[in-house]
Amino acid sequence: MELSGKKAIVLIEDMYNDYEYIYPYYRLLEAGAEVQVVGAKAGQVYQGKAGTTAKSTAAAAEVRPEEFAGLVIPGGYAPDVMRRHAEMVNLVREMDTQNKVVAAICHAGWMLASARILKGRTVTSFFAIKDDLVHAGANWVDQEVVEDGKLITSRTPDDLPAFMRAVVRAMQAG
Repeated sequence: MELSGKKAIVLIEDMYNDYEYIYPYYRLLEAGAEVQVVGAKAGQVYQGKAGTTAKSTAAAAEVRPEEFAGLVIPGGYAPDVMRRHAEMVNLVREMDTQNKVVAAICHAGWMLASARILKGRTVTSFFAIKDDLVHAGANWVDQEVVEDGKLITSRTPDDLPAFMRAVVRAMQAG
């Protein structure tokens, strides 16, 4: 399995896009990664926009970025709530600082903007937050998946197959 022996994070908060959480979570498991579901609090149940639920296994403040190969941020409205928690924003920033994979889909670009890791980088997102990312210093393009170093971004649930192929490949490479 491509990610055997590696650890990955999927961030969680209420109002996540159900597809953008479920697909990456199970794809990472399928690839052999140990997956931690990280929220503002450990052991909390979060609800997606379509009603699915997911329970966090760790709190962002407790996570040690150096132990993980990468992090996936689902979209929906969850990123707008996530960025209200300094620990979650700091986790994203620290993963990027340590040159770990940071992957964001749809509205998850809001977390990248709040983490202040977009200046001079090329990304994509759901079109409605393009201005937010451009104002944060990003070069925004309309593509299925964009890889700028270990920063990986996609637009919508339709992009999930290409997005996760890029994420798994990048985490595998180290």
